[in-house]
Amino acid sequence: MKILVIEDNVELLQDIQNFLEEEGNICEIAPNYKSAYDKIGFFPYDILIVDISLTDGNGLDIIRAVKRENIDAGIIIISAKNALEDKIHGLEIGADDYLTKPFYMTELNARIKALYRRKVYRGNREIFFNEIKIKPESYEVFVQDQLLNLTKKEFDIIHFFVVNKHRLLTKEAIAEHLWGDHIEMADSYKFIYTHLANLRKKIAKLGGNNYVQTIYSVGYKFTDRE
Repeated sequence: MKILVIEDNVELLQDIQNFLEEEGNICEIAPNYKSAYDKIGFFPYDILIVDISLTDGNGLDIIRAVKRENIDAGIIIISAKNALEDKIHGLEIGADDYLTKPFYMTELNARIKALYRRKVYRGNREIFFNEIKIKPESYEVFVQDQLLNLTKKEFDIIHFFVVNKHRLLTKEAIAEHLWGDHIEMADSYKFIYTHLANLRKKIAKLGGNNYVQTIYSVGYKFTDRE
């Protein structure tokens, strides 16, 4: 999952990023209102973790902007103990959950997973596409009830495809999803072709179908529709 953490306490910001990346997420950071607003305008995220009190703005305004632009991201507020009124206001204008500082990283992680299940999996712990079953929390994919042996990037790709089934995904969107803030490390899109070729072979070996349609010079669709 792709997460943006908006927090002006640099130490806490780094701690959250390190923990969530160790949990297998792509975690980007924004230490102030301006950088958060810019990132939300340019890149898609599954979850936003929003501190209300920022040095150059108010996190509530970020939530308003997300809702005004119809950006489909789950929102968790993190705030100080004395900010109850702001937390209630945040929930009223569209936030999904809140957590009071200080908090345990394990609790934040549990709330992120629960919110993601509600929004993307409709409360389920597994997602299905024909003969393919994905268990996101354990990073497992099954084809015809047989476990696929995948690398982390291969898992990220098939998970991204199934969650966005039947939609056109550009090469840029796939690369951004896989690399996040580190996209500059990828000097071309060849790594996408390599991962997809390996993924197709592994799925076929277990008797699965090839649902990846190439849209020439643009990107791909994961679909069983003509």
